[in-house]
Amino acid sequence: MNARDEILRRVRAAAAAGPAATAIPRDYDAADGPPGAALADQLVDRLEDYKARVRRCAEPDLAATVASLLPATSTVVAPPGVPAAWLSAHAGATLRDGDPAPLTVADLDAPGVTVVTGCAVAVAETGTLILDASPDQGRRLLTLVPDHHICVVRTSQIAARLPEALRRLPDPTRPLTMISGPSATSDIELNRVEGVHGPRHLDVVITS
Repeated sequence: MNARDEILRRVRAAAAAGPAATAIPRDYDAADGPPGAALADQLVDRLEDYKARVRRCAEPDLAATVASLLPATSTVVAPPGVPAAWLSAHAGATLRDGDPAPLTVADLDAPGVTVVTGCAVAVAETGTLILDASPDQGRRLLTLVPDHHICVVRTSQIAARLPEALRRLPDPTRPLTMISGPSATSDIELNRVEGVHGPRHLDVVITS
């Protein structure tokens, strides 16, 4: 028996002598949130407070809205599942991750690169976008390296609070990326620095 096995044996023996574990309730905070329009308003308020830029548009105007956020010379990076219609009004180059090969860090870190993705769910109370690597969101690398991220959120994807948002995920145990505004941090003197752990610029397009 090695030291690890001996430690685990002692832990199991101590746990066996203790009281039985009690069931943990998992039905907390299950109340419905406010109506859809109010949820969208709350999400916009939180995102703008975090210094994200927010646009709202109808579905037919989505491509034009995305294009208006892109300089004509910018290169768009898109995960494989982003609909081509979202990018149809952009005049510049478009790179699809995985077509024909996965994009590299150098590809994503090049000047003028913008990534366009969808999201899994958004949390109105905290202004948080949750990405779960579904086809329209892609690999984590895509949203952590480029300097500019455009995220499309449908009003049906907005949840009131985090517990509700997690219940909506097909598999909440998958690695998740939670985004609340552009990447930023502060040093000990509270000097704000943006773009440290992800994009400096976050645009959110909310559509029906």
